[in-house]
Amino acid sequence: MDSEMMIRTIAGELHLAEAQVDAAARLLKAGGTVPFIARYRKEATGSLDEVAITAIRDRADQLEALDRRRQAIIKSLRERDLLSGELAEKIDSALTLSALEDVYLPYRPKRRTKASMAREKGLEPLAQCLFDQADETVPEAAAAPYVAPEKGVESVEDALSESRYIMAEWISEDQTARERMRALFRDKGVFKADVIPGKEKEGAKYQDYFEWEEPISGAPSHRILALRRGEKEGVLDLRITPSLTAAMEILEELFIKGDNPASGEVRKAIQDGYKRLLSVSMETESRLETKKRADEAAIQVFAENLRALLLTPPMGQKRVMAIDPGIRTGCKVACLDSQGKLLGTDTIYPFASERERTVALKTLKQLLERYRVEAVAVGNGTAGRETEAFIRGLGLPENIPVVMVNESGASVYSASAAAREEFPDLDLTFRGAVSIGRRLMDPLAELVKIDPKAIGVGQYQHDVNQNALKRRLDDGVMSCVNAVGVDVNTVSEQLLSYVSGIGPQLARQIVRHRNEHGPFRSRLDLKDVPRLGPRAFEQAAGFLRINGGENPLDASAVHPESYGIVEVMARDLGCRVADLLADDALRKQIDLTRYVTDGAGLPTLIDILHELERPGRDPRESFDVFSFAEGVTAMADLEIGMKLPGVVTNVTAFGAFVDVGVHQDGLVHISQLTDRFVKDPNDVVRVQQKVTVTVLDVDLERNRISLSMKENPEAKPAHGSREKPPSRHRKKPTQSQRKGPTAFNNPFQKALR
Repeated sequence: MDSEMMIRTIAGELHLAEAQVDAAARLLKAGGTVPFIARYRKEATGSLDEVAITAIRDRADQLEALDRRRQAIIKSLRERDLLSGELAEKIDSALTLSALEDVYLPYRPKRRTKASMAREKGLEPLAQCLFDQADETVPEAAAAPYVAPEKGVESVEDALSESRYIMAEWISEDQTARERMRALFRDKGVFKADVIPGKEKEGAKYQDYFEWEEPISGAPSHRILALRRGEKEGVLDLRITPSLTAAMEILEELFIKGDNPASGEVRKAIQDGYKRLLSVSMETESRLETKKRADEAAIQVFAENLRALLLTPPMGQKRVMAIDPGIRTGCKVACLDSQGKLLGTDTIYPFASERERTVALKTLKQLLERYRVEAVAVGNGTAGRETEAFIRGLGLPENIPVVMVNESGASVYSASAAAREEFPDLDLTFRGAVSIGRRLMDPLAELVKIDPKAIGVGQYQHDVNQNALKRRLDDGVMSCVNAVGVDVNTVSEQLLSYVSGIGPQLARQIVRHRNEHGPFRSRLDLKDVPRLGPRAFEQAAGFLRINGGENPLDASAVHPESYGIVEVMARDLGCRVADLLADDALRKQIDLTRYVTDGAGLPTLIDILHELERPGRDPRESFDVFSFAEGVTAMADLEIGMKLPGVVTNVTAFGAFVDVGVHQDGLVHISQLTDRFVKDPNDVVRVQQKVTVTVLDVDLERNRISLSMKENPEAKPAHGSREKPPSRHRKKPTQSQRKGPTAFNNPFQKALR
């Protein structure tokens, strides 16, 4: 596929102008990153956003992979002298991998099959005679000359039977038959799951799927992945199949030409070819296709959750006391300055003896005073609420907030190479406390140090394609980092590596240069960093901030390539660039149309003006102190009908999990998110959103909480903790299904994370 055809194909699929796709593809091929192109090349792409540019990149990669496969097939056919003009045309016109493989299938080198062995016995002419289905053909008479005991054909029936193997292969490799059968599996295929005998007890968490049927066309991502996990663990026998009658009707329509004895032989070959070859091939394809669809949906959920978490409002530069709660081993305390630098540590035991509690009170008061603490961050793990209550009991001034911080993944950071390098002599537990404190100050800067999969906002994250997951999450992290921008003089190496055009190696070089030569005074100083060439500078400069530097524009998102435009604006108004940044009246006098050039159109000029109004603005919302309900610290404190403040910790396809401060997240099923119908929970909630919920039910024995966000919910268990298909999809109800779904029969809540 040539580049023009590729551009037309992508433009048609994504409903974009060919010029837009062509421009984005060229910029990507030249090494441009998605954030850079979306932010600084709007004129070229027609203001395509990151989503569109990413889609162009990914589809171009797929088509290039398809083209590589196409060339490999052509090479194979040429080497075997099988490439005809007609075949080459079919190969060139194939736009999907499945279509390409269908064309190649009859010519693909095969291991010995029943059909190939029949051909070796000289039975292909007999197969062709029967396949033609002439009225005068008598199968037994046609087969008689092919009886050859020395070749292993002992009888007429042997000759007919083995000739059917050849016809079965023809049928299974026919391109039209495969296309129509593929459509049948896609549109009418059904997941059928049964428990493997003897695995009922071992696989109890999959009991809802012990006798299960559901059309694959409507099966949601989380159920597909759950079924596949149950199969992988040896609990479920999973199959995908459409109606046998429908399959036979399609194949007979294609291959039965008459109503005679030869047609009867072809009919037998159809049945054999479908059962032994075609259905197996189509089921394999259907498994791959449904898995891909399920992966994409699950990865989308993960990416949206991660983005919401990374863009959680930061408290900002405050002196923080961070506490990693613990009962037996004590609470680890770390005090940080406003830049996140560790000032001091200590361990307190507020839950031991009365004497230890008194010592803990004294220690905390001393630390608060010594380090002039402006905020207290408490991890939300074991004893988190109890520690929070203890801190509040100190009688802190109102201007020192006590904030619960989600500590998911903090232990992963504590044991990471980055943590060891920064704090080689600090105990793991104190590193965790430092991470908790920094998360309060700037969640994005701290969370990028952790593998996104360890943060706990995914759905079946270990079951999806890991390469696709990593790429999507890396895209998400890069998008967030560049949307916010970074201060190049304070940024960590890990955060800097996600800046457009930088990467881990350059990030290390920049930090090393900063440590050796002092803070950067201007963006242009970055060109002195070894290995940071013009391309990297172009991609990165607009996302790097230098506060208090030589050029006031260095603290903004105005790209250095546009500094000249701003300087001309200032000169035309008879002022300095700094005056433009400070004086709204001056900015209102700017007529953008006067500054339009071939390289800078109105989209870029509008962005520049916005930056002059609020240089280096942070797109994240302002920080708001959140507190859980007082006196509610454990599940036993919950009562049905109780209304509580909470924080969304995870959004899945079937609802949202909410932390209400009792060490166990509750589930708000999709049917309980709002009073209106909800198709996608992400339309209603996002991770880290503050919400008010009503307790519907509490199951202390199984450690499960059912919640509602409706205005006036019924105080009773919500519908299933995962969306279930209509009952007609099931062969017969299991015991749990006869009782009716509840918010507590979901066997996968724990497995989601």
